[in-house]
Amino acid sequence: MKILTGNDLKTGAVTWWDGVQWSLHVEDAVDVGDHADTILAREIATQRVNGGYAIDATKEADSVRPAHIKDRIRALGPTVRPDLTLKPADPAAGNWVI
Repeated sequence: MKILTGNDLKTGAVTWWDGVQWSLHVEDAVDVGDHADTILAREIATQRVNGGYAIDATKEADSVRPAHIKDRIRALGPTVRPDLTLKPADPAAGNWVI
């Protein structure tokens, strides 16, 4: 599975391609297959995202798990302070083994 990540051009927030637009939540990411370069070229040209790139990921029960540790940290937030994750009220937010 290939998914896209980048940073929102206005806020710098980590974003994930959901098939239509960019989401702040990795669980919204969709498999882009062989279309990564086409989607990234279009999105970068429209100035919605910068630093975009394709990554390997695996589909889990109700989420998407980036394959590389760097991207798991980008998806979840700090590893030492679960209260600072993107979803601090979500009891499952800190359950991934990094």
